[in-house]
Amino acid sequence: MAKDIWIGDVQNGDHDGKEVELKGWVKRTRGSNKIRFVVLRDSTGTIQCVAKRDAVGDEQFEAIASALIESSVIINGTVNVDERSEGGHELVVSSIEIIGPVDPERPFPITESAMKAADGGETEFLLDNRHLYLRTGRMTTMLKMRSSVFGAIHGYFRDLDFIEYQAPNFVAGAVEGGSTLFEVPYFGRKAYLTQSWQLYAEAAMPALERLYTIAPSFRAEKSRTRRHLTEFWHAEMEIAWATNDEVMTHGEGVVRHIAATLLDERSTELESLGRDLELIARYADTPFPRMRYDEAVEILQAKGVDVSWGQDLDYSKEKILTQDFDVPHFLTHYPKIAKPFYHREDPTDDKYVLCHDLLAPEGYGEIIGGGERTWSEEEILARLAEEGTSPEAYQFYIDTRSYGGVPHGGFGLGVDRVCSWLSGADHIREVIPFPRDSRRVTP
Repeated sequence: MAKDIWIGDVQNGDHDGKEVELKGWVKRTRGSNKIRFVVLRDSTGTIQCVAKRDAVGDEQFEAIASALIESSVIINGTVNVDERSEGGHELVVSSIEIIGPVDPERPFPITESAMKAADGGETEFLLDNRHLYLRTGRMTTMLKMRSSVFGAIHGYFRDLDFIEYQAPNFVAGAVEGGSTLFEVPYFGRKAYLTQSWQLYAEAAMPALERLYTIAPSFRAEKSRTRRHLTEFWHAEMEIAWATNDEVMTHGEGVVRHIAATLLDERSTELESLGRDLELIARYADTPFPRMRYDEAVEILQAKGVDVSWGQDLDYSKEKILTQDFDVPHFLTHYPKIAKPFYHREDPTDDKYVLCHDLLAPEGYGEIIGGGERTWSEEEILARLAEEGTSPEAYQFYIDTRSYGGVPHGGFGLGVDRVCSWLSGADHIREVIPFPRDSRRVTP
């Protein structure tokens, strides 16, 4: 039962005037006792199919009339050019075969009224029925956008000869902070779900020098902001001999490449989401400015924001700061007290570390966090001691410095956040198939 013809190809004019066999699902249906209109969908688009009783006969007409929304069907017919139809084509039906019928007693629950109630966002009903909501046009569009984002990330790093590398999901200690660790039983011992690939990437850095991954990370955050999930996808890189500036160059490069890829591959989808293509082009083409943490604090204080030097900038402050941004901006040189132990001290002023966050405009905030790493055994032990952290769980990490440590750096990019920002989504849940937060682990 192989599929040979796609609706998208029909709408592109590849089969005008020809007899075709289309396989897909019923999106909408209406009509009278004499004529039926069925909007058929597949993964590439939709097309209106027209069936007349006097042309197909009573048996076929009744079969068409009985095909409920989301029934899977095979429809044969002739492709007509019709500018009045959505997409410019319609199918004049000669026959239909219902492959997977829908029970009239249990009709497809994702109705137009349910979608209207969601108002482009997410309701508990739609989240409860996520496995079915995936079939909607909006969600299909988001999944296609997401696929292009993942492909762009892989393409950027592979074109520069980075090696894809994998790290374990079960780990013994924290990367970003103990308060967000998911503890799991592990054969009589404590283990945790990984917050980041970074520590294990640094172990492989002396072997591979340039490496990257796209993998899930886990944070036990109870935040209900529009940009937090407990399970999310991380694109991370690590590079030997690199400075903070060099790491930022790659962060800017991959984000601009993602924007350019979406313009190339998903311009139709972007427009369907109401995105301004010129805006996305600006993100792809314009260099990203850089400002120090101190300047950002001064800007926020001038706006009346209650923020003190040394505080990390949470989402509420990032949102205010980015209101005046027309492209992403790097924030660099955070205070040492605001960042984890693995960030390298600024040799010119030890109050700061050589790090950066990349903040996206339109109120989306941080999409990248990275910088230079501590790379000597002496320095890493000192930083762990400052934080009061036992070095036991990090002995393998310390060893990477004891045996030929080198200057190096890297970053982590929140893939779901980038998808959310570039698609213009109201909430990060909109861009991931099955979102996980503090309240939801099903479906």
